[in-house]
Amino acid sequence: MHIVDAQIHIWAASTPERPWPARHAAHRTVPLSAEALLLEMAEAGVDRAVLVPPSWEGERNDLVLAAAQAHPGRFAVMGRLDATDPQSRSRLARWKEQPGMLGLRLTFHRPQFVPMLEDGSVDWLWPEAERAGPPLMVLISQRQAPKIAKIAERHPQLRMIIDHMAVPNGSKGAEAAFADLPLLLELAKHPNVAVKASGIPHFATDAYPFPSLHAPLRAAFDAFGPRRMFWGTDMTKLACGYRQAVTMYTEELPWLKGNDLEWVMGRGLCEWLGWKL
Repeated sequence: MHIVDAQIHIWAASTPERPWPARHAAHRTVPLSAEALLLEMAEAGVDRAVLVPPSWEGERNDLVLAAAQAHPGRFAVMGRLDATDPQSRSRLARWKEQPGMLGLRLTFHRPQFVPMLEDGSVDWLWPEAERAGPPLMVLISQRQAPKIAKIAERHPQLRMIIDHMAVPNGSKGAEAAFADLPLLLELAKHPNVAVKASGIPHFATDAYPFPSLHAPLRAAFDAFGPRRMFWGTDMTKLACGYRQAVTMYTEELPWLKGNDLEWVMGRGLCEWLGWKL
C-alpha cells in the first residue's frame, strides 16, 4: 500500500532577501526543509507527500517546486495563486506546465478571505480552472460549504478537494470542530467534490487514538466513500507524532480496512490529482 500524505507545508525562514508578508505566525518557529521532511517520512512509513506552500510565506511556490523537481517520486505541489491579481488569468492557463505542479490551493476560511466567495472577486477562477484542468484544494469552514456546492454544480468538470474537513479556524474539541458537519456532508452529492481528512488530530482534546474524532471521520467516509476521502496530516500542526498520524487510520479505525484503506491512504488522492503511482 502506498501511503501518500495529502498536505504538508515546508518553508524557509523570513529573510531580507526572501521576506514573508505580514500575515500570521508559522506553525512552528523552526522551518521544515524538504530534506528534513524526507527523514520524517521514512520514520513514519510515508511514501509521498503533496506539498502546499504555507500562507505565511505569501503567494510563492519556489521552494515547494524546487523540492518536487529534486524528488519527483516523493513530492508534488498544489500551488498558491493570487486570485485577485489580474495577471493570474494568463498564468492559470499554463499552470500545470510547471514541473511538479498538480493544481491550486485556495484559502477562504480566515475573516479577510471570507468576502471573496461573496463579492464576485474570484468568480472568474472557476470556469478558467475548469477549462484549464488543474484540480483545486479549497480551505473553507463548514458554513461556507453551500457556496462551494453552487460552484460545483455550475462547473461539473472542476475537481475540488475540501481541506481539513472544513473545520472552522481555531476550533478545539470534536463538538466545536464538527458542529456544522452536515453542511460538509451535503457536498458529497457532487461527484466533482472530495474531502481531505487532514490535520484532524489537531482539533482533538482527547489523547491518541483520539476516539472523539472517529465518528465524524466515519460520517465523512460514509458520505464521500473511500475514493473521495483522502488522508493527510498537515504535519507541522499535529497534536501527535507523525507515525501516530498514520496508525490512527491504519490501525485504530476498525471500519477502514482492505481496499478501502488503500484508497483513503493515498491511491484515491493520486488518482484524483493525476499523480501516477
